[in-house]
Amino acid sequence: MAKIGINIATGSLQQEEIIIGIDLGTTNSLVAIIHPEEKKPVVIKEHDSSALVPSVIYFDSYGNAIVGSEAKKHLITEPQNTIFSAKRLMGKSYNDIRQNASFFTYKVFDDDTERLVKVQVGNRFYSPIELSSFILKELKQRAEHILKTPVNKAVITVPAYFNDAQRQATRDAGKLAGLDVLRIINEPTAASLAYGLGMKSDEEKTVAVYDLGGGTFDISVLRIANGIFEVLSTNGDTYLGGDDFDAAIVKRWMKEHRITEQQVAGDKALAQALRIRAEEAKVHLSTKDVYIGKVNDYPLQITRQEFITTIAPLVDKTIQCCKNALQDAELSAGDIDEIVMVGGSTRVPFVKETVSRFFGKPVHDEINPDEAVALGAAVQADILAGNNKDFLLLDITPLSLGIETMGGLMDVLIPRNSKIPAKTGRQYTTQKDGQSNMRISVYQGERDLVKDNRKLAEFNLTGIPGMPAGLPKVEVSFLINADGILMVKAKELRSGVEQSLEVKPQYGLTDEEVEKMLLDSITHAKEDIATRALVEAKTEAEQLINTTQNFINKNREHLTEAEINATGNAVKNLQDAMAKEDKDAIQRKIEALNELSRPYAERLMDKAISMAMKGKSV
Repeated sequence: MAKIGINIATGSLQQEEIIIGIDLGTTNSLVAIIHPEEKKPVVIKEHDSSALVPSVIYFDSYGNAIVGSEAKKHLITEPQNTIFSAKRLMGKSYNDIRQNASFFTYKVFDDDTERLVKVQVGNRFYSPIELSSFILKELKQRAEHILKTPVNKAVITVPAYFNDAQRQATRDAGKLAGLDVLRIINEPTAASLAYGLGMKSDEEKTVAVYDLGGGTFDISVLRIANGIFEVLSTNGDTYLGGDDFDAAIVKRWMKEHRITEQQVAGDKALAQALRIRAEEAKVHLSTKDVYIGKVNDYPLQITRQEFITTIAPLVDKTIQCCKNALQDAELSAGDIDEIVMVGGSTRVPFVKETVSRFFGKPVHDEINPDEAVALGAAVQADILAGNNKDFLLLDITPLSLGIETMGGLMDVLIPRNSKIPAKTGRQYTTQKDGQSNMRISVYQGERDLVKDNRKLAEFNLTGIPGMPAGLPKVEVSFLINADGILMVKAKELRSGVEQSLEVKPQYGLTDEEVEKMLLDSITHAKEDIATRALVEAKTEAEQLINTTQNFINKNREHLTEAEINATGNAVKNLQDAMAKEDKDAIQRKIEALNELSRPYAERLMDKAISMAMKGKSV
């Protein structure tokens, strides 16, 4: 079994094995390392193949997960079993994605709540964490196959706008794939590192990172000073990318040949062929003046100038995002020292010219734009490994810090390897009507259940005003100062009731104990996440049963006997599934109860609204 050597003082790892840098992308993902001889970052790939692994997962009839180019082939033939853009679901609730639900061709399980999304494939339910872990596992195995050595440690990149929950979800996905995630870093920070920006301790620069991928666009404004990257602002469009360039070309051709939307909708092969030709045209026009092709009996042609006219409105949208980001950072285009181009779609010359014109200076495009983020992650990995002595590595937390939530789960507020000083907060609420106390238990460790972690402290927040369950807003905040002292504060935001506690989390653990805790978290990752998923499903089921039974009791006279009996049976089926401890069965019964109750809940809601409109109440 490999030992994990960690230097508690600096948080850097002893050089025992390779640390990989991973760009976990919405459309494609890839891995990079620092070349052992040349000491330069390189992407990992087979001799003649692409370094890009499509971020697509296909589940075959046996439930096996196939990732990458092989999975991509099933996007048209089996859309319900082929998952793409799982990154867009990370740390999101159903309500977050409701407006864009039609974008996903697979089943995103929707019960209209604030709970985290799940994806249904056949009779199984997957969290975005599990889906992302399949991609990360494929990248890990690919790296091990090419490097001929085990790989257990990684730096993973995320968009700068990812919140705490999305970053934690990315860490959990890494853990589930068998990786010790040493650091989650921002994609624009990684891209800047790939260009060597911020590597000199006395350097001060303001950098704009323009990232136009296949499906998403991000612009980030960073300030780099003394080796520290500060995100001043981010903006973008999560549904704008190179795929939209292709779609605009397809629309142009459809108009020319009077191909209707109905024709394309009814002929998947035609739709796919047109899209593939459009992508060919886009690439071809980067170096040539005209593209000529054919699909079935339709001759296809587009000149470079026509292409520019077609995509100009989309490129203008990205420039508007740049203006918004500069406004938020309270800067003008002239304040930007460097512009870094990231993402495959920035290869289009018109995009580069437009961005350069907007900022009034040349852009950095020397590095392959598909690879810049992964290469920067490898640079960060090298710094963490202690190989880059010129770069200051701030003190970090050796183990994650968090609190206990329902079902004995650990909710991480400050992940391990966070730079200190650090500050974070998250909101919680009560589980029972009229609940006046909340116990805050603070833990340190990497396991999903608090019983497997180390308890540091506990206190009660008392005096919460009596309110219905879910109404109080209790913010729990963690602040670690430069001396490693943790201050925990809990405050009920509606009433202002608060309590705080000082903890010394960094002391009392030997290097061996930290090492064992890290190793245990990787070894038990699969069962930990399965247990977490089961506990969360049971908690969700309990809350749904309570809500449904309360609703029935209050509205019995407005319901038919058949509706009451059917609901009673659905509740019993859900309770039986809970007793069997089968997460997927619980999810199926939750969905069945939701489907059953939705029509009469909507009927009563409509009735209540119409009565209220008449000045009455029900």
